[in-house]
Amino acid sequence: MKKIIKGLYIGLSLFAIAAASMACGSEKQSTSVEKKLKLVLDWTPNTNHTGLYVAMDKGYYKDAGIELEIVQPPEDGAEVLVASGKADFGISFQDTMAGALSKDSPLPIKAVAAITQHNTSGIMSRKGDGITTPKGLEGKKYATWDLPIEKAILKNVVEKDGGDFAKVELIPSTVTDEVSALSTKQIDAVWVYYGWAGISAKEKGFDFDYFAFKDINPTFDYYTPVLITNDDMIKNNSDTVKKFLEATKKGYEFAAGNPQDAAEILLKYAPEIDSKLANASQEYLSTCYIDKDIPWGYIDSERWRNFYRWINENNLLEHRIDEGAGLDNEFITKQ
Repeated sequence: MKKIIKGLYIGLSLFAIAAASMACGSEKQSTSVEKKLKLVLDWTPNTNHTGLYVAMDKGYYKDAGIELEIVQPPEDGAEVLVASGKADFGISFQDTMAGALSKDSPLPIKAVAAITQHNTSGIMSRKGDGITTPKGLEGKKYATWDLPIEKAILKNVVEKDGGDFAKVELIPSTVTDEVSALSTKQIDAVWVYYGWAGISAKEKGFDFDYFAFKDINPTFDYYTPVLITNDDMIKNNSDTVKKFLEATKKGYEFAAGNPQDAAEILLKYAPEIDSKLANASQEYLSTCYIDKDIPWGYIDSERWRNFYRWINENNLLEHRIDEGAGLDNEFITKQ
């Protein structure tokens, strides 16, 4: 479930969510298709996307007058396709968006909803190799995409743990299967999203150690992944954006309260996914879509700004980025 990071790549009351989902599902806005929309994923279908498929399968989009087409991303990712208007919505990540927003001509894209409320990424390593905290990476081989933000995050957590980042051996990443790369000792550590790669390793019986970036530095609890749209959609079709997000919210609320049923729906649309992995991952992510007293999709502007402020302070982009760039949280509010 690695993201395209040119770009790489979650208590709540389940009873309350299930009840809210049932109540929302009973409200029919429209039975006729008014808008045909296209959404581009960040990668192949996985449990980050389950709410989209649930909303499609249960008719939430149809009730909103929407016919949604879900497509996989081109080589250069979802951001360019959404910015150009060739897709109406897409899935991206706050760190990936930073590069797109700091160009001479920034891409006209905005994050309008958070798929998960917290950054679930971190470092996975072989059990017993001593990489239980960032300092343990000293003298070890880490598979890197050689990206400024990626390396700066790793350097920050290693040094915060009292380690020397210069002693971490950076190996160009060719990893397609984390368990295989770690078990054959091609590498010692790799950046993963726990909800997919971590769960997959568990399902395979691979013993590993793991630490999450957000647990070491709260600045790294940035939003990943997020739903994005383009500025033109927000300006000229805000009602469509609102209807799309309301239907999508119902899909993710259902997935949060009914992980097994939601996994079956995902498998219906993506049968190539291993069913055990889909169910185990869905069980994990069901607790990550929504925070207590926080609605699905809500993005806290201060958390958003904190991450971009850190990027600016460390001069990680060619151009400084406005701390609030790429965010429009008018569609999903905290109340």
